[in-house]
Amino acid sequence: MGASHTVEIKRPDKHLFPGVTKQDLADYYRAVAPHMLPHLRGRPLMLERHPDGVDGPRFMQKDTPDHYPDWIHRVEVPKEGGTVTHTVCDDTDTLMFLVDQAAITLHRWLSRADDIDRPDRLVFDLDPTKDDFETVREAARLLHGILDDIGLPAAPMTTGSRGVHVVVPLDGQQDFDEVRDFARQVADTLADEHPDELTTAPRKKDRGDRLFLDVRNAYAQTAVAPYTVRARPNAPVATPLTWQQLGSPSVDAQHWTVENAVEQARTDPWQGLLGRGRSLGPAWRKLRARQGS
Repeated sequence: MGASHTVEIKRPDKHLFPGVTKQDLADYYRAVAPHMLPHLRGRPLMLERHPDGVDGPRFMQKDTPDHYPDWIHRVEVPKEGGTVTHTVCDDTDTLMFLVDQAAITLHRWLSRADDIDRPDRLVFDLDPTKDDFETVREAARLLHGILDDIGLPAAPMTTGSRGVHVVVPLDGQQDFDEVRDFARQVADTLADEHPDELTTAPRKKDRGDRLFLDVRNAYAQTAVAPYTVRARPNAPVATPLTWQQLGSPSVDAQHWTVENAVEQARTDPWQGLLGRGRSLGPAWRKLRARQGS
């Protein structure tokens, strides 16, 4: 257990969202921290900061400023032409400090600092062309089906925006190129099987009304962290849920907010998932057999 640090929330009454102050945001993150920190510890972060609230300028921060306290964990990772020193959030005190910096949304790496080249998370981003969550729900069901067929456990998460992330825990045996190639093959296979509903076309003009199966699994790419707040009206939260909950007509991408996401977190909807990381080897073989059938 590390040492405790006093973190002052400056200007706690400042509204970061209409009706949501910086203190409200701090209270939410403090309450959800026991459930959120296991998804953050040891991972480089990209911070989405809104110093003047969600209606003001946005800053995407990768490099850790020199003025951050020494007790905050940092990790230096390679990039083309140099390195970047990312912030790592290992404890509640760090989370509170980031709130004070108006870091509303935390975007996490899919690998850990101690094995930076080998991701232990694979993420599919289901991105609808328009605000139609029923198409997202159906796409998630189809993706869950193919992942189940090839032997990979997966869990859904609302993004707090328009779509859903489907997260697959890995055992960290493959590098980013291998994981990204596999994810693309899964997405392409599903789009080929459902060409009228799904697409992997990177250009919006080529998608029509079809849902985009986005594969965000390259080195240094990030995904929104579970239980992070999104910079949108009503402060929606990217929230893990069960497959049964995703099937409920009452649930949409912004169903959970800072008002009710802690209650959802306490149900532990991803119970047991984090300890079941799989190798992609057997899944690759089953996927190729499906493609060849």
